[in-house]
Amino acid sequence: MGWEFTDDRGITLRRIGRPERVAAYVRAGAALWDLGVRPVGVYGSGHDGDEPDRAKSGALADVPYLGAGKGLDDGAIRSVRPDIVVDVTYDRDKPYAVTEAAAKRAGAPVLALAVGGDTSLSDILARFVQLAVALGGEPAGGEGELAAAEDAVRSAASAPLKVLALSAAGARQVHLARPGTWPELRHLTELGVELIEPGNGGANWATTTWEHALGLAPDLVLADARANAVPAGELDSVPAWEALTATVEPWNPELPCSAHAYAAFLRSVADALEVLGAKR
Repeated sequence: MGWEFTDDRGITLRRIGRPERVAAYVRAGAALWDLGVRPVGVYGSGHDGDEPDRAKSGALADVPYLGAGKGLDDGAIRSVRPDIVVDVTYDRDKPYAVTEAAAKRAGAPVLALAVGGDTSLSDILARFVQLAVALGGEPAGGEGELAAAEDAVRSAASAPLKVLALSAAGARQVHLARPGTWPELRHLTELGVELIEPGNGGANWATTTWEHALGLAPDLVLADARANAVPAGELDSVPAWEALTATVEPWNPELPCSAHAYAAFLRSVADALEVLGAKR
């Protein structure tokens, strides 16, 4: 019996048999790993380096890392002999981290699932489950864990607390996230959390000064934990950062797209809000 799957660009991949060897963008590969599918290789994006970003790779272990950005070529992909390449797409048009041309030269078609701001978190998770099942995985579930974490957020969000999500760019600049353009942040608002709108700026981020971020008076800061963001430990010389009295929790804008990964994130937010609420 033939195998087929339609991705979120509307492209249908057809094969005589189910793909057995899957190469994937590290975020997608980590999600598939959580859902019972072991990739034969993973790769990074143009923001990544010569080693996998541990914030994105989740529980992945002993899976070859094929490179990232300009360091990723069709030869690297071809080395693991993939049947398909699984990527993500933010615009439902182009794969995010690999070019179609590179994958084509490697002899494998690209399948891309939507993770952009116009897609709900529940839809993102459902689509990765569908793909995992189609690839022969046995999804571990995690729906109950996620539902419990959502309930915890709803309960903790009853306190009047303001949350700001950001990505540190250095001593002079910070990128403030627009909640409506990040599925997990929008999901938090749907659960009752007050996410701060950062003001004028770009589509997904408002790039501004630390003084502006301080003036927004957040109670909780969700700080980008990816390797391409400046870590909090390197901001000690920034007066506005030092003046922040907010609690700081890590936030990964590219979490593995699995219920288990998002449940852990939501639980961390709920715990932080609960502690802050108890101090009110």
